[in-house]
Amino acid sequence: MNTFYKIAVVGPIPADTIITHRGELIQKYGCVTHPTMALGKLLNGIGEVIPISHVNKKDHEAINAIFKDLKNVNLSGISSEKDSGAIIELKFKDQNNRLETQLANMAAIAPKDVSNYLDADCFVFVPITDHEIELATLKYIKENSKAKIIFDAHGPTTYVNSEGKRLRRFWDDKDDWFQYIDVLKMNLEESICCWFDQDFSNEDFYDENNTGHLDEFAEYVLSKGVETLYVTLDAKGCVIYTKDEDVITKDFVPSVYVDHVVDTTGCGDSFAGGLAFGLTLYDDVISAAYYANTLGALRTQGKGFGVFKSLEATDQIIEKNY
Repeated sequence: MNTFYKIAVVGPIPADTIITHRGELIQKYGCVTHPTMALGKLLNGIGEVIPISHVNKKDHEAINAIFKDLKNVNLSGISSEKDSGAIIELKFKDQNNRLETQLANMAAIAPKDVSNYLDADCFVFVPITDHEIELATLKYIKENSKAKIIFDAHGPTTYVNSEGKRLRRFWDDKDDWFQYIDVLKMNLEESICCWFDQDFSNEDFYDENNTGHLDEFAEYVLSKGVETLYVTLDAKGCVIYTKDEDVITKDFVPSVYVDHVVDTTGCGDSFAGGLAFGLTLYDDVISAAYYANTLGALRTQGKGFGVFKSLEATDQIIEKNY
């Protein structure tokens, strides 16, 4: 087992303007920053985090400054050469649902953007829109690295229309991607967008109690080469599907309870970071869910990145809850 770990976090670092469900205004850099900050604290003294992203030139210095107190964050993967970062506005209707507008797009992450980091133990991809990761990038990593690939389905199930509105879409070419993904992570809404080809412009398509398709969907996903499927169920927890030969195992891990939710932006990204940590260090799908649920819960507890804790403090939360 390694004594020094390397985890790469790949995706956009959007300049976010957020109006919470309580009417509070928050402005910050999102997506990749959440798992990077969380992993930086968890891996302090035992590993390195490598955020890989394209950002706008005017934001580059401020983004680098976010990580100044974490000496184990390698900033060489953040580039403003193309001056093409994402800019997003989020307005929450309630704790979990929001209206999204994308004002600028990130240039796609190509194989050359990850070529210097093929010695990483894990690549965790957290795209938020369908154009941000090239399929060739996953294929390149598979062909040239032993790293585990964790992929968040939020990107390929989201597109931006001509008015800048971020909307749901059906992931029609998912089979092309699954063969290069080891661990697939998504929420329940995204699972519907992967399994049912329908009109998602009607917000009523989503029902948090509509989980009847998950077993069949998981069987399909695992038959296409994915090793593990995680589906988050909002505040309830997550369901995990794995396959050993022809036998599929289904596990449920309840969430870490939080009494007061401040901001849920970045919870999914933080969850993905927790998976990367648990799978890289312990190679255990249940332990990974503990870290994922814990980081997701911590993310809800404030507006900034101070919500994330050291490995010792995080393990104490896990021990208390599990």
